[in-house]
Amino acid sequence: MSMHADQLAVTVETVRRLVDEQFPDWARLPLERLNGEGTVNAIFKLGERLSARLPLRPAPVDTIRQTLRSEADAARMLAGQTRFATPQTVALGEPGVGYPLPWSVQTWLPGITATLADPGTSLGFAHDLAEFVASVRAIDTDGRTFTGSGRGGDLRSHDNWMEECLGHSVGLFDVGRVRQLWRRLRELPRSSPDVMTHGDLTPGNVLVSADRLTGVLDVAGLGPADPALDLVGGWHLLEAGPRQVFRDDLECADFEWERGKAWALEQTSGAVWYYATTNPAMHRMGVRTIDRILADDTTP
Repeated sequence: MSMHADQLAVTVETVRRLVDEQFPDWARLPLERLNGEGTVNAIFKLGERLSARLPLRPAPVDTIRQTLRSEADAARMLAGQTRFATPQTVALGEPGVGYPLPWSVQTWLPGITATLADPGTSLGFAHDLAEFVASVRAIDTDGRTFTGSGRGGDLRSHDNWMEECLGHSVGLFDVGRVRQLWRRLRELPRSSPDVMTHGDLTPGNVLVSADRLTGVLDVAGLGPADPALDLVGGWHLLEAGPRQVFRDDLECADFEWERGKAWALEQTSGAVWYYATTNPAMHRMGVRTIDRILADDTTP
């Protein structure tokens, strides 16, 4: 079942043809589609060291091409800035027979995602995650600030999205409590400047081994934003005790910590209803995150 109404069909046969025609040096490498929880790209393992990533939703060719170039730039910027592995773009493909958009080839990172190997009770993982966030924050923004309409700017600009999500979510979670909580969190003050953030620390983007962080995927969102944005990882990935360790390591003040909760709420409210029948892993992640947030909330 497709996750998106406009989702492109991407088959192994199509990707094989694209690789063989555009990158003949890789024509003999085995190709395997990965049935992961990704929502943006269809991902295929190419040999042992590469992955082909093909956008799932149609958009203007020039827009996709610029997005892929920006992702490659972000990957280069992040490389070596943390001790955790992150993928690098090694080639950009063009539209071809059977597929209408540019696409990319990245380095393959071995490991198991946190969706499959839940590290939520691991104190060591909590320390690792905090270290990754702190290392990303330490990257120079070069004077840049948040731009765009996604997560990381003004919480109040997401009011319409939250109302849409809540309207679709009756029976999926406690809509009344979430609406009340959002109304409080959206007003939280902020005085700290933008810092560099990963922007999407969800279980499917985190690689784990023996309950420790080994790598972080999907670096396309790397950029300046509200310092609270990457705190979503505490809610998506950690139970209460390790989450407190994560917070303590990052020395989060109350307002910043609560804004992180707000960003997690904005993200996960959409995941619950949008993927309810099409992506079980994303749906479960959303429900669990909301449960954690509501369990933590002491608002009367």
